[in-house]
Amino acid sequence: MKKLRLIFIFLLACCAISEMQAQKVAVKSNLLYDATATFNLGVELGLARKWTLDIPVNMNPWKFSDGMRLRHWGIQPEVRYWFCERFRRTFIGLHAHYADFNVGSLPHWSFISENMQQNRYEGHLYGAGISIGHAWILKRRWGIEATLGLGYARIVYDKYPCAVCGTRLKSGNRDYFGPTKVGISLIYLIK
Repeated sequence: MKKLRLIFIFLLACCAISEMQAQKVAVKSNLLYDATATFNLGVELGLARKWTLDIPVNMNPWKFSDGMRLRHWGIQPEVRYWFCERFRRTFIGLHAHYADFNVGSLPHWSFISENMQQNRYEGHLYGAGISIGHAWILKRRWGIEATLGLGYARIVYDKYPCAVCGTRLKSGNRDYFGPTKVGISLIYLIK
């Protein structure tokens, strides 16, 4: 909870600094995270005519009654270059990411591995990647943005036999290359 407070204070400070310099600020929510009951809030700050800094934060604190766990919190700051002007049309970005997680006993769906259905993983990950996206203006202050990123993550974890069991089976780490960012975000442009 202390980490979450620090992130919140950092985001507020970024907003205050940006307003003092009369730069544009956007507040956003990733609708794909919303679909998984994950709290998320992003702030994007205008740095220059074609440059922005996007700082999304997400957290899923829920415990499900069937033993499933999808608990995590993460941050994924990204520097973006806009080909037209900031907050409009197509951009490319360079992002970093960090997350703590406690995930396991996931549903028996065809795209989820049997390992993730039968075990629980607790740990953290960090890495970086590149992304591409596009923003559409809906109204004067409202918009929608789609983004997709590829990159690297180093995953450090402890493996447990089930959601509530405390006996660690093993500790390990894994290097991951692939999708690191996906989003369809609803945006409100402050100014």
